[in-house]
Amino acid sequence: MPNPEYAAYQPAAPYFDLVRKALGDLVEGEHFFDVLTDDTIYEVLYEVPGWPRIITGQRALMAAFEGYVGAIALHSADNLVCHRTDGEVMVIEYEVHGMILATGVRYDNRFCSIVKIENRKIAHWRDYMDSLAAWNALTAKQGA
Repeated sequence: MPNPEYAAYQPAAPYFDLVRKALGDLVEGEHFFDVLTDDTIYEVLYEVPGWPRIITGQRALMAAFEGYVGAIALHSADNLVCHRTDGEVMVIEYEVHGMILATGVRYDNRFCSIVKIENRKIAHWRDYMDSLAAWNALTAKQGA
């Protein structure tokens, strides 16, 4: 049964589902947020207004994603490629597709995430994305 605490994050469900699928049995927990700890470091190596470069802990990441799901609705996530480097590190490549809610502009982006796993939980997440795709979607006007 899905955790009702995660219902507010439904607009990003395709992302969470894809990541959870990618990590498979390397981690323990049903939802993306279940595989985080109070010590998990989530690091993004790009600049997005309002999104911190480093977030520590499950609760802080959930708070950050509240802003994300308020701004973007994803309809799919796909083109998953998984690279398992050893028992502790997984590199995943994927794409997300959706819409910027404030403008109605289509949003498509590509990501590469390096995930370090300890004790069947995410210890460190380092994220790279197509910053130009994000910039174009965030600055475009509807119908342009």
